Amino acid sequence: MDELREIYLENIDSTNLWAKNNLDTLEDKTVVFAGAQTQGRGRLQRNWVDLGRGNLFMSLVLKPAQNFDEHYSNLTQYMSVSLCKVLENYGLNPEIKWPNDVLINGKKIAGILSEASVRGTLFKGLVLGIGVNLNAKEEDFAQIDKKVTALNLELGREIKLDEFKTALVNEFFKNYETFLSQGFELIKKDYLNRANFLDKEVCVSLINETKKGVAKGVTDNGELILCNGELEFILNIGDIL
Repeated sequence: MDELREIYLENIDSTNLWAKNNLDTLEDKTVVFAGAQTQGRGRLQRNWVDLGRGNLFMSLVLKPAQNFDEHYSNLTQYMSVSLCKVLENYGLNPEIKWPNDVLINGKKIAGILSEASVRGTLFKGLVLGIGVNLNAKEEDFAQIDKKVTALNLELGREIKLDEFKTALVNEFFKNYETFLSQGFELIKKDYLNRANFLDKEVCVSLINETKKGVAKGVTDNGELILCNGELEFILNIGDIL
């Protein structure tokens, strides 16, 4: 694996935003991480609550080619599998909720967001951001209206941020080049083995509507197969509520 370039920011609004704003000058496989992040964002314009220092705020700058490939849209799912493998090394049993939420005991532990940059027909690259709750107190979650957790609360001990970051970056890049050529099919088995939504009645929030049905599977492109009676929907964006 090529040597990675790391940029540490003491205090930043968003590592994704900073990386996007500096994308032209940043090299491929640059790891941007921050000591504190004040305006983290999740998918569909959601905010990611800042739990303070000791948690992971990181963005990967990726410039695999000058043309956008459909496999790149699955990089968030690839990251979710990578995160699960790291968490399993801590002795936990993480699950994935489509498309890329990682849960521990039914509680969300991370947020993953990919943002591509295109100028005309030129693909400039993408920024893959991830925030992982590593060190938090129960009361920190009082401001959050969803079930969330942190690694230290699950294990009952403080987590070493640098150790976790290194493990996640190494896991991500271990099969990254192979993923670029094979896409979601490379991780489909690993993804489905950790999926918590299969054959369940679910409600999926889309941009302007919701769809209900039974989650029957995932396509080779990572899309959700949702069945409602005789109707079958193939969803490539949205969130299971």
